[in-house]
Amino acid sequence: MRLILYLGKGGVGKTTLASATAARAAQLGKRTLVVSTDLAHSLADALDKPLASEPLQVGENLWAQEINVLEEMRAGWGKVQDYITSTLKKQGANEVAAEEMALIPGMDEVVALLNIHRQASSNGFDVVVVDAAPTGETVRLLSMPETFLWYANRLSGWRNVAFNAAKPLLKSFLPGVNVMEQLEKLNAQVATLRATLTDSSISSYRLVVNPEKMVIKEALRAETYLTLYGYPIDGVICNRVLPGVTGPGSETPPQDPLLRDMVMQQRGYYQQIHQTFDPLPVWDAPYRSREVIGAEALAQLATEIWGAEDPTKVFFQGSPQELVKRGDQYVLRLPLPHIELGKVIMTKKGDDLIVEVGNFKRDIALPAVLAPLDATVARMSGGALEITFEAPATSEVKR
Repeated sequence: MRLILYLGKGGVGKTTLASATAARAAQLGKRTLVVSTDLAHSLADALDKPLASEPLQVGENLWAQEINVLEEMRAGWGKVQDYITSTLKKQGANEVAAEEMALIPGMDEVVALLNIHRQASSNGFDVVVVDAAPTGETVRLLSMPETFLWYANRLSGWRNVAFNAAKPLLKSFLPGVNVMEQLEKLNAQVATLRATLTDSSISSYRLVVNPEKMVIKEALRAETYLTLYGYPIDGVICNRVLPGVTGPGSETPPQDPLLRDMVMQQRGYYQQIHQTFDPLPVWDAPYRSREVIGAEALAQLATEIWGAEDPTKVFFQGSPQELVKRGDQYVLRLPLPHIELGKVIMTKKGDDLIVEVGNFKRDIALPAVLAPLDATVARMSGGALEITFEAPATSEVKR
C-alpha cells in the first residue's frame, strides 16, 4: 500500500492536486482511494460525483470518500467518553470540566486517520491519497498518534483507582462495554498507525504552496513540525504559477499593468520556494483560467506536473531537517550538499531563523523548544549545515 497526504493552507489547491494524483494513479492501473478529512469537503466537487462517508467507486480503479469525522467520533469514542465523564463527576469534577477532561485532544483527527488506515487495509487499495485539512489542523492531526499513546497509557494507570472502584457500576451504566479493553485496543491501533505514517517506503507528505508570502511561511512551519515528529516529506508542489513567471516568455513582462505586477511578485516567491525547500523536489502546477473538474481532466493535470512519471512513486527519502539534543544544547541539521560554508549570516526574528550562505537563503520556522534560544554556532559537517542553539548568554554569534 502507498499512502500520500497533501497538506497546505486552506485554499491553495490541495483537493485538486490530491484528486489529480489519484485520478492519474487509477489511470495507470492502480486500485486507488482518494479521501477528504476536511470538515469543509470539496472532493465531490472536484470529481463531479456525489460522495459519502464510505468509499464509493467513481471511475475505473478509482474510489472516493469524504469522512464524517463527527459521526466517526460518536461511533468510536462516544461510549468511552460518556463513561470517563461519569467517573470524573463521581470524583467531584463539575459537569463541564468532566466533559472537557474526557476528550483526548485531537481524538477526532486520530479517528479520521484510523478510518483511512482501516479502509486501506480491508479493501486492498494499492494507493490511498488524502486531501487533508488546512495545515495547522493537519500538523496537529499527524502529531496526535504519538500524543495519544502517551495519554492513553497514562489513562490506563487509573485502572487500580477510578476504574476498579467503579466496576460495580459498569454493567448498569455501559452493559457489554469494557472501557479499558476498548482503550487498550485503540492504543494498539494507534501504535500501528504511527508505524505506518512514519514509514517512508509507505507514506509521504506533500506540501502544497502558492507563490505567496503567508502560504510559504505556513508550509515552512509544517515542514519543521512534520520533520520533528518523523513524518517523511517527499516533495512540494508550487501551485497556480502564472504564465511568464518561469520558462518561455518569462523574459518579456506582460503588457497589462495588473498582470505584470502579479507576475513580478510571483517570480520572487517562486524562486524562494525552489530554493528554500531544497533538497526536496519542487513541482510546478500552472495557473488555470478554469477549474479542473472530473477524473479525466484531473489525470491530465497530473501528467502536466509529473510528465510520464508515476505521481505515486517515492520521490525523496531522508529528512530535510533534523533536530537533536546534545547536553544543554540543541543542534538543527539542514542537509546542504552543494553549499560551501563561507560566511554564514543568521538573523533570528521571533520564532523564525533566516540563514544566508553565499547565494543560499533559507527561512526556518523554529519549533517552540528553539524559539527562546540563541543560534550561537553554524558549521558545515558531512554535507549539512549544523546550527547550535543554547540558552541566551551573549548576543554575539560565532562563525
